[in-house]
Amino acid sequence: MFQVTKHGLHSEMTRGANIAGVKRIRIHDLRHSAISLLIDRGFSALAIAERVGHESIDITYKYAHLFPSKQAEMAQTLELERMEEERGVMAL
Repeated sequence: MFQVTKHGLHSEMTRGANIAGVKRIRIHDLRHSAISLLIDRGFSALAIAERVGHESIDITYKYAHLFPSKQAEMAQTLELERMEEERGVMAL
């Protein structure tokens, strides 16, 4: 997909970290960051597993500690919808 060598990518990551004044992370850590971002954006575990090529959704669930905040958000959304429906019924 990319026309870059492992050494070239490593060098660019080091250069970028130095310019930004941050600690250099491993290349594999970018994968974790991407998965965390996808979870935060609300994508399902199944969609993420397919995107990153996990052989099993169980691998994606290793990031389960990031999903609970989405559970609370979903519960809040459902509660708001229920309240709106109740108001609609009362208005009739």
